[in-house]
Amino acid sequence: MSDRPPRFITPQGFARLRAEYEELFSVERPKIVETVSWAASLGDRSENADYLYGKKRLREIDRRLSFLAKVMKLAKVVDPAKQGQLDTVRFGATIELADEQDERRIITLVGEDEADASNGQISWAAPIARALIGARVGDERLVRLPAGEKSYEILSIRYPG
Repeated sequence: MSDRPPRFITPQGFARLRAEYEELFSVERPKIVETVSWAASLGDRSENADYLYGKKRLREIDRRLSFLAKVMKLAKVVDPAKQGQLDTVRFGATIELADEQDERRIITLVGEDEADASNGQISWAAPIARALIGARVGDERLVRLPAGEKSYEILSIRYPG
């Protein structure tokens, strides 16, 4: 058993990782192997762009496959809809927030491997997420950000399902 802590992930995030793994392993890698084999059969490999690029791309794919396999092995899938307390902020919650200037923002707390801040998918380990965990609608939380402290009021909490 690994001594690393589990990597929490939503079912949707895990499905995306598995789909990427399957696409790379079953579709893209075989195409590249075929191209490299064909290019190698042409003879001189030193200036053969198809061969050189193919070998480079093959190494990239293998590294990504290795990374995805490790992440999936350590992943602990947590279904947000099955959280015990749906009235508090927990992993997988989608939260609507308002800051001091009443600027609203919607974020979803997800696993580190599925975080995408530009789409409102925030890692549950991020400072804002850590400050919000356990909060209820109407609570105000102070968040320490690189730009300074900011206060947020929780306007709504939703879970999928």
